[in-house]
Amino acid sequence: MEKIVNKMYLKIMPLILLMFCLAMLDRSNIAYVKDYIEIDAGISKAAYALGAGIFFIGYAIFEIPSNLLLHKLGAKIWLSRIMITWGLVCMVMIYIKDETSFYILRFLLGLSEAGFSPGVILYLSYFFPTIYRSKAYGFYQLGAPLALMLGGVITGAILDYAPSIWFKNWQWMFIIQGAITVIVGFYAYFKLASKPENAKWLSEEEKAILIAELEKEQNNKEELNSSKALSSIIVWKFVLVYFAIQLSVYGVLFYLPTQVSHFLGTNVGLKVGIISAIPWAVVLIALPIVTSYADKLRAWSSFSIALLLLAVVSMFLSVFINSLALFILFISLAAVGFIAIQPIFWNLPTQILKGTGAAAGIALIGALGNLGGFVAPNLKNYAESQFNSSYAGLIALCLVAFLGVLMLIHLKKSYTNIK
Repeated sequence: MEKIVNKMYLKIMPLILLMFCLAMLDRSNIAYVKDYIEIDAGISKAAYALGAGIFFIGYAIFEIPSNLLLHKLGAKIWLSRIMITWGLVCMVMIYIKDETSFYILRFLLGLSEAGFSPGVILYLSYFFPTIYRSKAYGFYQLGAPLALMLGGVITGAILDYAPSIWFKNWQWMFIIQGAITVIVGFYAYFKLASKPENAKWLSEEEKAILIAELEKEQNNKEELNSSKALSSIIVWKFVLVYFAIQLSVYGVLFYLPTQVSHFLGTNVGLKVGIISAIPWAVVLIALPIVTSYADKLRAWSSFSIALLLLAVVSMFLSVFINSLALFILFISLAAVGFIAIQPIFWNLPTQILKGTGAAAGIALIGALGNLGGFVAPNLKNYAESQFNSSYAGLIALCLVAFLGVLMLIHLKKSYTNIK
């Protein structure tokens, strides 16, 4: 089995990693042009917060039907379609002219990307047995720190050196990054295999061994239809945990470049991009180590609790730091916590759901959990305005995220099948 799993890593994961890199880059690149669009399009700070978060409303609306369509049509067609669509919308972001156009385009970007991450989670569960799954999800999640590390440098370089002909520097950023996504989407259509039986790079013997192992796991799970999965109390508990995770992720993500620029006293550009890349470089090193140990010890629930607690505490401490070096240290620890928890967390629901129920349940967790990305910038902005304090926003996010820690502890005690 080890030989088969290693082959799957080589044939599946590099492309999946690239796809997720582009997903993270295209949904978060507005963090680097926040000041530019506020000036050029007359967008207020409150409008930026709403537009940054409204992506997740569009994402949530189409999440469940998107995952059901992936289960029915296969990843070859559906993941490719998602990429091509959101790449085109990213390119159209050059037409941000005012707050209304900003809202509409961010909403459409979320709508077009809906189903991608839960779709990949579901897709990898078709290939990787449980004891290898956190590591596979961890390899996939490397796309986040890679995108945010390299993306910050690349985006900063585009903003500093893009030609001034035809478009402004922030518009060139959307064009270049969107076009790359479209190209990779077409490439994925020809390279992805939807199921093990469709994988030309597996021998018939390897297919038989892998399918037998996966079917043995499936037989130990309860088959739920879509409606039962969507009404399952355990699924809704996972929703609350994932909401807390996403709240902490995007509470930092949308504001990190701006905060670094304030420490440096300069505009967002290449220098800010390089320093903003440091936390993601730390995550890049820590993520495979953490996920490997979680799989080795089969302690997915315990690792989830520890990592989310690390993220919350580190984010809270970063609020009171006046030193750039210490700020980057605590944000790096927070980034390790809220990125490394995600592949480990996703191993929990995929252990208890299968078939159509898995497609629906995973999509519900992803759809409603990702609304944390909508709540984060708006809650941060609201708390700061209400308490007239720059500290209040992140403290409010930390308090909500801590509820996710408590829910994970509750899940570990109440659901005995989760180790």
